[in-house]
Order: sequence, then structure tokens, then C-alpha cells
Amino acid sequence: MTVVPKIALVTGAGSGVGRAVALALVQAGYHVVLTGRRQAPLAAVASSSAAPERTLVVPSDVSDPDSVAALFAAIHAAFGRLDLLFNNAGVGAPAVPIEDITYAQWKTVVDTNLTGAFLCTQGAFRLMKAQQPQGGRIINNGSISAHVPRPLSAPYTATKHAITGLTRSTSLDGRAFDIACGQIDIGNALTDMTQRMTKGIVQADGSFAIEPTIDPQRVADAIVYMASLPLDANVQFMTVMATKMPFIGRG
Repeated sequence: MTVVPKIALVTGAGSGVGRAVALALVQAGYHVVLTGRRQAPLAAVASSSAAPERTLVVPSDVSDPDSVAALFAAIHAAFGRLDLLFNNAGVGAPAVPIEDITYAQWKTVVDTNLTGAFLCTQGAFRLMKAQQPQGGRIINNGSISAHVPRPLSAPYTATKHAITGLTRSTSLDGRAFDIACGQIDIGNALTDMTQRMTKGIVQADGSFAIEPTIDPQRVADAIVYMASLPLDANVQFMTVMATKMPFIGRG
């Protein structure tokens, strides 16, 4: 019996959570397409994986429709199908008062975090609906900010709340085509983006506090579990967070 390889796409795969998830999926047996804006970090992740021959590096800008179209054309040409999309690419804006956020800063966050996830979801739907067997799984990176904001985080928080709506709509619209969609909300995985947690970060009451963090590998383990389910089962929402971070009881 011929075993059909599983194909996964990880956006923002060059560092942080994306890197950890890409490496874990390769370890779990997937062929993994790694995308992000910069070739060198993606190539470094691929070469350090358990099976570099099961990786494909395709640099892209998820906020650019033409770039996303080229990314999915490359996936179709190389594999003819896609079984898993992890919408992970994301950026933040400077922690400044809302009236000082520039339009360019707002647009960069929205274009990457929300529009990028939407464009990749569209590309995945087109492949997953057409392929045989039909279907696949999409997992969106929501973040704790999909539930509650941090101070001075309007652009990031707005996009992550919107990701929850995209997750729900995608899950509903995918039912007829065996496309499952879930969301992982991550709290304080220790990446370059969250290094500031270890030095102290402003809290809702205006104080500063050092916050606990977790190894991104814990997130990668959760993604591998979510991806391992048959398409008739779905983790709709999962929160993976540092146990003692100030989230439960915040406010």
C-alpha cells in the first residue's frame, strides 16, 4: 500500500513559533513548505530539520496577493496538494498611545496578521477543495490577544480578535469540503518578539512586571497533536500559555 505523504505549509517559518512548528512537523513525518520574507532564515531552518529533503523553502510576503499566489502555485507544482496550513506569520506595532500609531504602522500589522492569513486561507481552500482526497486542516495563530489586550497594543489586538472571526468562518465554510479549521492561542512563548517579557512589561494597572514564559516547543507539540486528528475531529480553540502568566484573573 502506497503511503501518501502529508504536506504542510508554515508561514513565518524562519524564527520563533514558526520555526519550532516547522521542525516538529518534519520530525512527525510531514513534507513542510517553509515561507517567510527572508530566504536565509528559512534555509537555516530547513537545513537543521530532521529531514531537509522533506522541506521546501519558498520565500513570500503573505500581505501581497501576487506573492501568495506564487507561493501556492509552487506548492501545487511540487506536491499537487496541501494537507495542513499553519497561519502563523505576524508582526506587532510600537507600544505607543493609540493616537500616536501611524497609518503605515496600523496597515503593516493588519496586512500581515489578518490579510495575510485570509490570503493564505483562500489559497489553501482552492487546493484542498480540488485535491483528491478532498480536504485538509487550517490552524490559525490567534494569541492571548485574541481574548484580552495588553496596554498600547491596538493594532495587534484588533487583528488577533479578527483572526477568531476568520477561524469561525473558515471552520463553517469548510465543513462541506472536509476542511477543518482551528485556532491556537499562545501565551508568552519565548521568542524574539517576547524577549521583553523577561525584562519587565507594562501591566494593565500601569506597573511593570517580569512575566513567565514557555519554550516554543510546547506550542509545536500542540500543533502536531491538532494536525494528527482525522478530519472528522477538530480542536476548535486551544490555549497554550505560561501557567503563571497574568492572564487568568487579569482586569
